[in-house]
Amino acid sequence: MNDGPETRDETDVIRGRARRPWSRRQWLAAAAGSVAAGAAGFGGYVFRFEPHWVEIVRREMPIAGLPAGLEGKTLLQLSDLHIGSIVDDGYLIGALQKAAALEPDIVVQTGDLIQDAPSGLPKAARILEHFPRGKRATLSILGNHDYGPGWSHMGVGESTAAVQREAGLTVLRNSSVDVDGLRIAGLEELLGPFWRDGLAAGVVRDDRPHVILCHNPDACDRSIWRGRRPEEDYGGWILSGHTHGGQVSLPFYGPPILPVINKRYTSGEFYVGGERRLYINRALGYLRRVRFNVRPEITLFTLRSASPA
Repeated sequence: MNDGPETRDETDVIRGRARRPWSRRQWLAAAAGSVAAGAAGFGGYVFRFEPHWVEIVRREMPIAGLPAGLEGKTLLQLSDLHIGSIVDDGYLIGALQKAAALEPDIVVQTGDLIQDAPSGLPKAARILEHFPRGKRATLSILGNHDYGPGWSHMGVGESTAAVQREAGLTVLRNSSVDVDGLRIAGLEELLGPFWRDGLAAGVVRDDRPHVILCHNPDACDRSIWRGRRPEEDYGGWILSGHTHGGQVSLPFYGPPILPVINKRYTSGEFYVGGERRLYINRALGYLRRVRFNVRPEITLFTLRSASPA
């Protein structure tokens, strides 16, 4: 008989405590904490991180009849900076410096440079000091926001173009330039006050450019690309912006909102009839600071010779 004090196995006590089940209140509190942490993390990514997480997209641009001197040269596309009160100035300057570091041969800007026109013009002039310059050409077109409220103010469009010219950009408005034998044309904005199908068609047919800058991809569904005969149809590249890729693209669904009639035109490359290829840049700027699965984009094309169809 053991008359000493009673002893207990502390291991069993510890194990007993470890096996004690959580109460319903504890489970709910843990679940709520996990949801809150996940929501905060997701919100930070969508509203703070991805809108400024610039992706450099590198692609080849095959062009039939490309002059030999342009083989392997680069064309850089920027679009939809939306300089103004919404997009952070420092972010835009950093993105432009990143683009300039690529040392492109040709730079094109495909519209919506300014969000708050005309009030944003002085700020645009300052930010354009950092705009990348192409070794051979630096070209630009206007988008709908470049025409001010309602996208209809001709004078605002003229002022937006003037600010760009003062910064050294060549603004193409239903006109084209020759860049070492490569014709590059820029069309007026489809939603702006100067759009006319006949004028745009004249630029497409008469200049026979290999690359056309056209802000709104819905213009690809107009009749302007067709020639008098089928063999005269435009068969080159069209570079656009405007959509921002929707800014939010849901898995297995895509962008819930797109500012175009043809909802096929999200972002990236499309065949749009005959040999015409459309490329839609996802934009550097935004209308609201939110992006999900649609990073802001700098596109760097490498020019390659292609056999005619």
